[in-house]
Amino acid sequence: MTVVLGFNRDVPVGMSKEAGMNGQSQDVKDQLLQTDEEFHNLFAKHHELEGRLHELTEKHYLSQPEQLEEVTLKKRKLQLKDRMEDILRRHRQA
Repeated sequence: MTVVLGFNRDVPVGMSKEAGMNGQSQDVKDQLLQTDEEFHNLFAKHHELEGRLHELTEKHYLSQPEQLEEVTLKKRKLQLKDRMEDILRRHRQA
């Protein structure tokens, strides 16, 4: 991680470039959650799947159907995240 000494494109002193970019990314995500229905729906579904995955990981033992569900949920979450990243990228380029 590179620490910025001074200001670099609105990144305050002592804040890393990555932290500044993450803050900007969070601002864009917050805006899209409020203005882009598809992004909002993808985010909600991703959160729902995260909750179910958390339930499964809390168990000491997973049955074979639960193991399959876990793998399927992880793949679906990645698909949702990829789609959200596509929307974020498209929004930044606009």
